Order: sequence, then structure tokens, then C-alpha cells
Amino acid sequence: MSERPLPEATYARTVLGSGPGLVLAHGAGSSIAGTYGPILDGLAAGHTVVGVDYPGSGGTPRSTTPLDIDEVADQLVAAAVAEGLETFALHGYSLGGPVAIRATARHPERVTALALTATMAHPNNQQALTVRVWSKLAATGDRRLVSEFLFPHALSPQAIEAMSAEQLEEAVTYAAADIADGTLEHADLAGRIDVRDDLAAIRVPTLVISTTADHLAPPALHHHLADHIPDARLVEIPTGHLPMVERPEEWQNLITDFLAKHNA
Repeated sequence: MSERPLPEATYARTVLGSGPGLVLAHGAGSSIAGTYGPILDGLAAGHTVVGVDYPGSGGTPRSTTPLDIDEVADQLVAAAVAEGLETFALHGYSLGGPVAIRATARHPERVTALALTATMAHPNNQQALTVRVWSKLAATGDRRLVSEFLFPHALSPQAIEAMSAEQLEEAVTYAAADIADGTLEHADLAGRIDVRDDLAAIRVPTLVISTTADHLAPPALHHHLADHIPDARLVEIPTGHLPMVERPEEWQNLITDFLAKHNA
């Protein structure tokens, strides 16, 4: 079916549920379980959900070379096809957003709908500087330090201040243990990614979910996507970069309602 050849599907993958296909692309420094864990069962209630772990996350070995977005996008599609999904909707979160956009551009005949959360086509100066520091910290191997740096960037001020000192300490410790081995490669890809030329050619129903208190992927980047993808719809959710932590049920409903509206 695809006009572009697909590679052998080699990334570790998660497969759940039944029904129309929904393919997931996770965030940098995370995994399918880390990004979508709180909503996976809800998404799988009405869909066959397929997600791959990038190199250095989940069960996929770490890469010895810099990540290539075309390769990651093709592996995402190859995993879906290997699971019997000829066509499917795509959702991309954070770094997974440009991966999903590139997958749509490279394999348009397979994608029925596109949803994007807390993401971008290309980093602006604010995000580029944040990712640069994050990458340098990841290179030290000090996961605790990386976690302490990311927390005030990833959560909304309201969510952070609602925690007691003990809760914050526990959350930082838990997050540090969950940081992917391949974070350095993920951050490197996030810092140089650019799918702006892909946006105008997208011809499927598209939802952009803007996390309004996001300091890692600022809302201006979400609006840029909605403004440059034809007929894209933008909705807002009042969270920081981690809707799966702050408002998982609301986030899930935004995705599933969009898919239901477009029979995807």
C-alpha cells in the first residue's frame, strides 16, 4: 500500500486493545509507558493502540549514532503495519509530535487523523536553550540532577506549589529513576528537529492540544502548528508540559473525542 518502502520493524513496541488503529509517538527521555501510562487503557478501550520506544527507552537498545527523524518516523509506521494496521490515526507528544508529523508526510496514504500535544515543528529560542542545558546535564549521567532541572520546567507552577516538600522530593526521585538511558540522543534530536516544511502538505483532520502553562514547549509553538497545518483545530488544556500527570482524564478525553468525531 505504501508508496515509500518501510524498514523491518525493530523498535520495541506496545500493543493494546482492538478497533481502529491509533499509533503513539512518545516524548524525549521517556517511553510509551512513561508518556502514556495513565491513559493507555482508556485509549485502548476503543482502539488498537501501537506505540514504539525510541532507541534507549523501554525495550529498545540505545543507539550508537545520532537519531534520524526519518528513521524514527518510518519505524513508527513499520510497527503499526507489522501489527496489521494498514491505516491508523497518529498521536505525537512533545518530541513525538514532529515524529508523527514526519510520519504523516512520508506515509500520507496510511494516516487517517493526526493529534499533537505539547509539541512543535522546530524549537524556538526558549526551547532551544532549555534543551541545550538539559542535554549537557544528561551527558553527566546524573539522573537526579536532570530530574531536578526538568521539574520546574515540566510542571505548571500550580502543580509544583500544591506539593508538600515530601511529595516533591518523592516525585523528583521517582522521575529520576524513570529517565531513559537514551535521553542524551533524544535531547540532541529535539534540539535540531525541523518539520516546518511538512506542515502545509498535511491533509488529514488535525488536532493541536496546547498545554497553556508549558515552559518546555511554549504555547507559541503549539499555535504555530495550528496556524500552518491546513484546517487544524487548536484546543487548550491548563497544564504544564505533563498533562498525563496534571490532567490525565481531560487529556484522554480530548484525544478520544477528536478521534470519534472523525471516525478514526
